[in-house]
Amino acid sequence: MSQDVYTPPKVWKWEKASGGTFANINRPIAGPTHDKPLPVGKHPLQLYSLATPNGVKVTVMLEELLAAGHSGAEYDAHLIKIGEGDQFSSGFVQANPNSKIPVLVDHSTNPPTRVFESGSILVYLAEKFGAFLPQDPAKRTETLNWLFWQMGSAPMLGGGFGHFYVYAPEKYEYPINRFAMEVKRQLDVLNRQLANNEFVAGSEFTIADMAIWPWYGGVAVGAVYNAAEFLSTHEYTHVLRWAEQVAKRPAVQRGRMVNRTWGKPEEQLWERHDASDFETKTQDKANPA
Repeated sequence: MSQDVYTPPKVWKWEKASGGTFANINRPIAGPTHDKPLPVGKHPLQLYSLATPNGVKVTVMLEELLAAGHSGAEYDAHLIKIGEGDQFSSGFVQANPNSKIPVLVDHSTNPPTRVFESGSILVYLAEKFGAFLPQDPAKRTETLNWLFWQMGSAPMLGGGFGHFYVYAPEKYEYPINRFAMEVKRQLDVLNRQLANNEFVAGSEFTIADMAIWPWYGGVAVGAVYNAAEFLSTHEYTHVLRWAEQVAKRPAVQRGRMVNRTWGKPEEQLWERHDASDFETKTQDKANPA
């Protein structure tokens, strides 16, 4: 390992020119940077998001609810361009003081209910519609076990491995090796669970699958961080089987498109305000002005 040894200062100070992707939006303080209200569409459920793995969790959930016949799950999905700092608007910060996507505002309640953190949104919607979270206490607990496993584990994958392997301005052996080791351990945990279960929490497709698939399914097939070869994800055969099975669900395919601004044009739907938006592939629909 060849890199300069860093000696932490006695008092840390914010150096704005820290480098790396997203450096222009990272800061050690909270609160809004500019005044701008959030747009509100025609449906009770208003989602403000981007199709990162955390955002995809919620759009998949909403599309699965609609596919299951829950018409009350109709929603507007507004694009939040995190690279441009949309998450620091006064309206967004009011909905989510943590300034992270996704955030959901439910206008069917009075006053409207704000729901932030993707895991919290999944639980909120599951309980609101009585779907994708088993009622049996043991099955419910197992589903929540795996939901919170994802919430606790993914920062090691995203902010850890993903940052140092993809986004950091310089590549260093120690952090990449440290986080790669942990990600492979997590994939092994998931692979062992899926060896004896069709879905993560058992025989039912649940919010646990919706939470885990965008992250770990994406890494396994090379869709997240383009690291499948580096991590030898071919070793995790049960994860790959499950990832491909989930990816074939029509609602998952639709959910993955929503608030997506990269990739093939036919796989993008920058904003979603009606189910018919999926049927219209004009540039105006995919990329609104």
